[in-house]
Amino acid sequence: MTNERLKKQLDFFLELDKMKNLYRQTYVLHEDRKENDAEHSWHIAITAFLLSEYAKNDIDINKVVKMLLIHDVVEIDAGDTYCYDAAGNTTKAEREEKAAQRIFGLLPDDQKAEYYSLWREFEDSKTNEARFAAVMDRIQPLMLNYTKGGISWQEHGIRKDQVMNRNSDYFSESDELAALIKSVLDDAQNKGWLK
Repeated sequence: MTNERLKKQLDFFLELDKMKNLYRQTYVLHEDRKENDAEHSWHIAITAFLLSEYAKNDIDINKVVKMLLIHDVVEIDAGDTYCYDAAGNTTKAEREEKAAQRIFGLLPDDQKAEYYSLWREFEDSKTNEARFAAVMDRIQPLMLNYTKGGISWQEHGIRKDQVMNRNSDYFSESDELAALIKSVLDDAQNKGWLK
């Protein structure tokens, strides 16, 4: 293969296949297994298109979807840190930054800059797009977990206040989705799925 740009793009493409073997704490609904990062990224990207009408602020949905498709690429090296793992979250940013440099570094320079910038924007969570993407990243596992009887919350002994604290900063992004999350969490607590 003589085209160096294409070779770099294919190297990145092949590296992404590793996401299919990175398992999260969220279970898929119709099997007794946990979802992988590739499934999660696809699912939240579709969910963003589906629920974009509920964004309170103007968003570029294509940019949101790009962010969602690449936001967990860093977990190829850094691993998936469970959102309620206090110890793991102390080193998460450093591990993920190092991973971002290596993995996006596989790409041609222009794509490396674009993808790293999108990933960094998602992580910084300051723009309308990044904040809406974060809502999608939170609502998908929450809804799967709730629909599956709170299985992951129960396995880890998660409290309702932990879930509220993780999500409440994003309630301003959508009144409808904030109301949904609050309702789901109240019901999960009433059913004993959340402490």
